[in-house]
Amino acid sequence: MAELGQDSPMPSVQPLLEPPYTVGEGIPAEVAAGVGWGKVKNIYPYPMQESYSREVSPTELTAVVLENEHVRALFLPQLGGRLWELTDKATGKELLHTQDRIMFGNLALRNAWFAGGIEYNIGTRGHSPTSSSPLHSAIVRTPEGQEVLRMWEFDRLREVVFQIDAWLPENSPVVFVAVRIQNPNDKTVPMYWWSNAAVPQTPATRVIAPARESYATDYDGSMTRVDATHFHGADATWPINNAQAADFFFDIAPQERRWEVAADGSGDGLALVSSAQLRGRKLFVWGETVGGHRWQEWLTPTVSGEPRRYAEIQAGLAQTQFEHVPMPAGASWQWVEAYGNAALDPALAAGPWDDAVAHGAQRVEDLVSEAAIAEALSDAGRWADLAPTEMVVAGSGWGALEVLRRRHATMDWLDGTGTPFAPETLTADQQPWLELLKSNEGIVEKPFEPAAVKAGSQPFGGAGSFVRGLDWEDLLTASRNASAEAAFHHAVMVHARASSSAGDLAVVADLYRTVLAGSPTAAVPLSPRSRVLALRGLALALLAAGDITGGLAQFSTACALEVDNRWLLVEAMTMAVDSGNAELALELVSRAPQSLAELGRVKFLQALALARTGDSAAAAEILKAGIEVPDLREGVNSLTELWREVCPGEDVPAEYQFSMQ
Repeated sequence: MAELGQDSPMPSVQPLLEPPYTVGEGIPAEVAAGVGWGKVKNIYPYPMQESYSREVSPTELTAVVLENEHVRALFLPQLGGRLWELTDKATGKELLHTQDRIMFGNLALRNAWFAGGIEYNIGTRGHSPTSSSPLHSAIVRTPEGQEVLRMWEFDRLREVVFQIDAWLPENSPVVFVAVRIQNPNDKTVPMYWWSNAAVPQTPATRVIAPARESYATDYDGSMTRVDATHFHGADATWPINNAQAADFFFDIAPQERRWEVAADGSGDGLALVSSAQLRGRKLFVWGETVGGHRWQEWLTPTVSGEPRRYAEIQAGLAQTQFEHVPMPAGASWQWVEAYGNAALDPALAAGPWDDAVAHGAQRVEDLVSEAAIAEALSDAGRWADLAPTEMVVAGSGWGALEVLRRRHATMDWLDGTGTPFAPETLTADQQPWLELLKSNEGIVEKPFEPAAVKAGSQPFGGAGSFVRGLDWEDLLTASRNASAEAAFHHAVMVHARASSSAGDLAVVADLYRTVLAGSPTAAVPLSPRSRVLALRGLALALLAAGDITGGLAQFSTACALEVDNRWLLVEAMTMAVDSGNAELALELVSRAPQSLAELGRVKFLQALALARTGDSAAAAEILKAGIEVPDLREGVNSLTELWREVCPGEDVPAEYQFSMQ
């Protein structure tokens, strides 16, 4: 496994990088209306995970195995609850694409993501904030004697609780997974869920779902309605026929069962079946380009032998991944998924589409009937609130803090019997916020009257982590908690929820200026780290408002104060180049320690800055010497573009080709 590295210390107030959303003809009004609704500005308060390397070493992980005479399933609770292996024991086939190592790449909302298995995504469009993080995990033993693996967490983005219950009944050919999401808020929240399964792709692999037409997207943000069996002159339901990366969201009629199958040349392969609430079905292909192959080799390196390709079949709450679904206040949603070997007749699976679909529907019914899905959903409902019997892995402490926060604010919460967030899961990340709550217990403020200062209470002393919520902001701005650190965290919280309007950005900038102008002799002066982050926040606000000179000046000052901050250096260099001041980027890297200057991302930015200042020869020298950028972003073709710019007429090395089109 590659080393994941330290979380970024910088608050994630930067807007998410997404293509524009456009819909073509034939897109239903429901889908068109939902495109873009519910998007988040950023993933605050989650920190970014972008410090990983590509060096692997033996790493011990906790695994939970469900096994009977038909199936063996292996889950990784410490990595987002990923179902990592699913073996059909009758054929000995691995139904999921997996590998002997875990390599991270920049594909998730928090950056770090890895390929393989079945992942569970919640919150907003993209790979979940919990993709590479532990989930609370336990064994639940039901009154009927069934052992259930339960994994759960508090999603900080939507402020909901989700749980994943997995079990394998005796003699069952499928693993059942029940997902429940609970919204404890007094308002509707936009909800997103997609279960993504990586499946082996061979020249004979075909993906089948009960719909001929799909909503197809590529990597420019557009969406059109197509016949997937006649897409750009080819049958795209065979992944190998796709010339470039693409998504196909099958338009399954309401009365049809929800299923999707990826069958190999023998007819074997994963069947992803669910109850009706998990409405969407999708096929994702990397595309048969040099870049598509390069991405797969990047994420699943070949140790020996032929490269191993994969595609993905996915199931989600909405028709497409462009949409969010409104989840009403206080709502609790639950559905069941089932995974097993479809075991199709290979001749019928490879035949005319309608025949393949009819055959697939019958085999899916034989594998796991509608009645079996309904029974599993009923079981899941009865078991959902059973208390865990044996804890396996602890997730984050943010759920436990949320319980205490809501109690302090007299807000509603859930029955946590089945998904407990125990106080012992609190860590140093939550401790400053816990102290802030404790120091304000029992204080009730009346309108226009200052609250009495509780005996022994102290001004807020700062935190290395970040939170969101207006009640947190109220606590930070209360006079009894006032400090430079409180003012800094309040500025960050306002920044995270601010719009891109000139007025909002001016307010944010003024808040940061006030923080930076504070007295160094205050009771709790601003820490050196918070000063750097305040300068960075001011820089971002000024740049977003169009003040390029002022914003880059603040970045330069911040970097001078903390020359060994890799995250700050990368961001400042990126902003400098993107803003047309490549000279500043070169100045910043010249001031950085050698250990940072040698990072792949920094060397690429240096080469890019050299090219922008007209020194193509120096840029070419860096590229020809070879650089590796571990956190190269999905869909970005910057290495190829820079090579063609500074090495005209020379073939682009295969290791620099990541184009998905």
